[in-house]
Amino acid sequence: MADSDLRIEYETHDGVRELLDCLVYSLEGISLDFDRWNERYVKGPGMYIAVVTGPSVAAFADPMGDNTWPTDRCRDVCLDLDVFFETAREVAMTRDGAVVISVDGVIQEQLVRFRDLAPDDRADVDSAAAEYEDWMGSRHMSALDTSRRPNVIATVTLSEETGRVSVFQRGDFRTDVRPELGGEWNVDGYRRR
Repeated sequence: MADSDLRIEYETHDGVRELLDCLVYSLEGISLDFDRWNERYVKGPGMYIAVVTGPSVAAFADPMGDNTWPTDRCRDVCLDLDVFFETAREVAMTRDGAVVISVDGVIQEQLVRFRDLAPDDRADVDSAAAEYEDWMGSRHMSALDTSRRPNVIATVTLSEETGRVSVFQRGDFRTDVRPELGGEWNVDGYRRR
């Protein structure tokens, strides 16, 4: 029996796909609820989330000081999506660092900064170089690189400059600018197409 026969395919697992849907839905809602994107000198809500396997990201992340997720109010993403949404909206406006969430939806209290891929790390990731786009800032480039790590299933970002929501998986990404968020449910954005 090969090791691959014993591997859980989290990328295609229904529960993990539902978790990612909940995260994207929430970040899109936060972006759409914020109505000051076009004001000069106004910073919108921003968020960086990593969905991981395993109990720790200590091998490639550092704590972001006092920046924490309020686990006393919300410890699980999909348990109560309204509570997660309200908590995420507050965190997106008041804290910095990446939110770490396990594949079962449990949220780590400490927000982190993910380290760049070191030469030794590159042996464990897909050898293809990540392709950065012009719209990517440091948060998005970090999310793209972090998504290439073996125990990271996906990273999700909300841009504080534009309200764009992006999902990164294994060095690939899909992104929606603010008018595209919510698809046909975003009546204002849908009419512009």
